[in-house]
Parts: sequence; structure tokens; C-alpha cells
Amino acid sequence: MQDLKITIIQANLFWEDTKKNIATFDTRIKEIGEETDLIVLPEMFNTGFSINPKIIAEEYQGATFSWMQSKAYENNAVITGSVLTKIDGNYLNRLYWIMPDGSHHYYDKKHLFRLGKEWQVFTPGTKKLLVELKGWRIMPLICYDLRFPVWNKNRLIDGRYEYDLLIYVANWPAVRKYAWKHLLIGRAIENQAFVAGINRVGQDGNSMNHSGDSMILDAQGQIISQANTNQEETLTCHLSKSELVNFREEFKFSLDWDEFDVK
Repeated sequence: MQDLKITIIQANLFWEDTKKNIATFDTRIKEIGEETDLIVLPEMFNTGFSINPKIIAEEYQGATFSWMQSKAYENNAVITGSVLTKIDGNYLNRLYWIMPDGSHHYYDKKHLFRLGKEWQVFTPGTKKLLVELKGWRIMPLICYDLRFPVWNKNRLIDGRYEYDLLIYVANWPAVRKYAWKHLLIGRAIENQAFVAGINRVGQDGNSMNHSGDSMILDAQGQIISQANTNQEETLTCHLSKSELVNFREEFKFSLDWDEFDVK
């Protein structure tokens, strides 16, 4: 396990306009200006959080997926973010995890946002995704998943933590930003893991405002990097392996965690 550099991009999104959004992220990624291991984009970064699948859904490994592959290769970094994807007549909010060699994993959003009627249109995922990067075990999740601590819960398996970093890509409304900030803090503390929450800014096609408030927290729940509210911003942050290991060694709360299965 080595130290990890993560870049998060907080951006305004053009409503249901993949070409404009891809052009925006092309520019933002070019402007990173330093080497990084992982680039994280918001939920449905190519369209905004729209539930009009007939207009915006892409086939599995479609145009946006191909663009992500090219960015991963060009930057020699993993890139991740979610895309509305059509699979066998079903629509899924699918997060792609794409590596520099073009190989990939994916996670389909488990908890579909009831207030936004996502659950009426999309099909929920059933499995978590655990990936590894430079020895870090990472669990990427999507927006509304943040509210479900059992689905997010870390475990100690054969003496090793199930994950070291939680990632949430989101389109989280400004009206509920208090919950966003405090749930991210809670997830870090209860799971003894770094947490990165990546949100969008601006108003979407449903006149819903998003304030961003993207942040990266350490395993104690302390904010180590935070984007400015209501501003487009790119942050690159260094995550310390030794800091995480030392904290977990000093405070072995994991030995008292409850054992459970999630169905």
C-alpha cells in the first residue's frame, strides 16, 4: 500500500448535453497540471441527473465510456464517474472504473432516489464494487447510497479492512447540503476510512440548485480538502498510507464491529 493522489472535479453540468459536458471535462482534466492516480467525476457527469433515459441513455461501453478510456490512457490514471446506461432494455445509473490500460469495472447504483422518481425508471444494482489501486482497497458508490450506512459499512476480514477509501459521486441538491456534509463525516468516522464526496454545482433542468461542497476527509472525519461552495473547482489531494495505518493501529475500534450480512 503506497500513498495515493486523488483528483476530484466539481463542475457545473449542461442539462442532457453530453457533447458540452465532455468538452468541459476535457478542459478540466488537461488543467490538472500534475500527476495523479485517480480522477473522480460527479454522478451522471455527461448529462446531469436526468430521468429521461430515451433521450440520454447510452449503450454499455458507449461513447462516454470510450472517452473515459482515452482520458485514463492519456493521464495514466484511473478515471471514474457514473453514466446512465441501457442494458437489455433496463436503465442503470452505472459507475465505470476505468484503468489506464482500458480495462474496467462497474457498479450499478443500489439505492435509487425515491424523491426524484429514479426508482420508477431505473433498475437498481445488487452488488457492491471493491477495487484496488496502489494497494488501496476502494469502494465507489453513488449519491443516495450515502444515506444507507449498512450498505456502506466497512468490515474486518481476516484481519484486513474491507476498504480504505469510500468514494461518493453525486448530484446532491443544495437544499440538503447539511445532510451531505455530515453524512460524509459520519461515514469516515464509523468506517475508519478516507472518504471522498464529489458533487456538482449549478442548476439542473428541474430548477434544482447544487452547491457542490465536494470534500475529502481522513479516517477521523476531518476535512483535509474542500471545494468552494457554488464554484467550479478541481482539487488534487495526497492520501497518506502511514496516517491511515497508524490511526487504525492506535484506535482498534474495528475489533468490536458487529458482524452482519447484507441482503
